[in-house]
Amino acid sequence: MVLAASIEFGKGVVELFPVWLRPYDQILRWVREVHGWEHVEAALARGKGVIVLGPHLGCLELAGLYIASRLPITALYSQPRQDWVHAMMQAGRNRGKAQMVEPSLKGVRALLTALRRNEAAWVLPDQTANRGDGQWMRLFGRWAYMPTLFYRLQSATSAAPLIFAGERLPFGRGYRLWIEPLPELPAEAGRAAEVVNGSIEAMIRRFPAQYLWSYRLYRFQADVPPPPGEASGVTS
Repeated sequence: MVLAASIEFGKGVVELFPVWLRPYDQILRWVREVHGWEHVEAALARGKGVIVLGPHLGCLELAGLYIASRLPITALYSQPRQDWVHAMMQAGRNRGKAQMVEPSLKGVRALLTALRRNEAAWVLPDQTANRGDGQWMRLFGRWAYMPTLFYRLQSATSAAPLIFAGERLPFGRGYRLWIEPLPELPAEAGRAAEVVNGSIEAMIRRFPAQYLWSYRLYRFQADVPPPPGEASGVTS
């Protein structure tokens, strides 16, 4: 599993540049199969917008660009340190009907505006949140300080949440896009997090080697109190 995940991580790094730099119509043809687009159509028919939950699984970049070819989508992004990488990323991502916004109060308002226009808003559900922007939740049985942005957006708009993942097919044969709806979420925040993370876990288990296990999701942060029942010691 470690070897397989390392190989898939390498593929993920290498594929970034052609996904960003190749002509848009060419990369869209790399998506060989789409399973579940009917869930997007059903969500749009409700008129409340679509919250795209895209965990660090498979080729996120291509999944986002495919969505942007079919409906407007707004996503938060963090600017890389290198200017040349930032320029390449902006050129690669701002195609189709995609709009990239910075992770600020203005950016969150842009997500809300998109949902109220019955469009899509992309949210990364499995990243480490900053203090005040997250809460401790369990993913695969381990505590992680994960963002609450999805829950706030969904509460404010009643938008339909869908999990997206772009599975990398073997031997360079392209990609398979998976789209899954979430079960009805309980009103209690802790129970809702269990349902959401359980659905994310189920998607990851389909092709676990393609999950970004090297991302330090489970670290304890110095400025965040430890999770319930854990010691107060902090690891970085």
